[in-house]
Amino acid sequence: MAELPMQDAEQFARLQAENEALRAELEETNQGVLALYAELDIQAEHLRQASDLKSRFLSYMSHEFRTPLGSILSITSLLADELDGPLSEEQHRQVAFVSNATRELSDMVDDLLDLAKIEAGRITISPAWFDMFDLFAALRGMFRPIVDATAVDLIFEEPVGLPRLYTDDKKLAQILRNFISNALKFTTRGEVRVSAQLVDAQHIRFAVSDTGIGIASDLLGTLFEDFAQVDSPLQKRLRGTGLGLSLCKRFVALLGGEVGVHSEPGVGSTFFVIIPLALAQDNVDET
Repeated sequence: MAELPMQDAEQFARLQAENEALRAELEETNQGVLALYAELDIQAEHLRQASDLKSRFLSYMSHEFRTPLGSILSITSLLADELDGPLSEEQHRQVAFVSNATRELSDMVDDLLDLAKIEAGRITISPAWFDMFDLFAALRGMFRPIVDATAVDLIFEEPVGLPRLYTDDKKLAQILRNFISNALKFTTRGEVRVSAQLVDAQHIRFAVSDTGIGIASDLLGTLFEDFAQVDSPLQKRLRGTGLGLSLCKRFVALLGGEVGVHSEPGVGSTFFVIIPLALAQDNVDET
C-alpha cells in the first residue's frame, strides 16, 4: 500500500484528532444529558410524593372534620326547634350564628375535599341525559330560603326551546351553585339572574349575572386560581377558602368546556360557563 504524501498524512492525522475530540465531547454531553434526566426524574418523583402527601392530608383532614361538623349542625337544629325547651330571642340568634358558621366551615371542608380528589385523580364524571327545567327547578328550591331572607331577587330565565343535555348534571349544578352563591354574597340590592342559551349547534352557555359590587379588571385574571379572593370590604366580612371558582374551572375542564367572567365595579358581574351539549367519550373516561 502506497504511503500518503506528508501533507495528506498530516491532514488525515489532524482530522482524526478532531474526530476523536468531537467524539469525546459528544460522549461527555450525553453523560451530562443522562445525569440531567436522572435528576429531573428524581425531582419529579419528589414532587409527585409531595403532591400525594398533600392530597392525602387534605382528604384525611376533610373527612375528620365532617363528623364533628355534622354533629354541631344536628345539635343546633334540635336547639332551634326547641325540642328541649323554649329559647329566648337572643338564644335563637346565637344558635343561628353557630349554625351559619358551622355551615360555612362545612362548605370550606367540602371545597378542600374536592380539591384533594381532583389532585389525586379520583373525580369521576358520570354523564346522563337531563332537562334544564329540572336543573333550574332544583337550584331555585335550594336557594329559596336564602333569597327569602334578603332584598335580592333571584331570577331563573325559563330555558324554553333548549335541548336536553348529556353531561354530568351534578358537576354542572355544583358550578352554578357556586356562581349563584357568590353572586348573592356580593349583591346587596337588585337581582341575580340565571340564564342558558345556545352558542352554536354543539355548545350551550350558562350565565349568572348580578347587580353587585363588581370586580376590578386587574383582578379578573386571578379569580379562577386556587385560594384567590377579591379584596373588598364584603370579602373581609364573608369568609371562604377562595377555592370555589378554582374548583369550578377544574370541573368545567372535565366537562369539556370553559369558564369566564365579565365585570364592572359598581355595576355587577357575569360569570359564565360554556360546555358541549353532549359530553365527549374522552371526557367520560377521565377521572
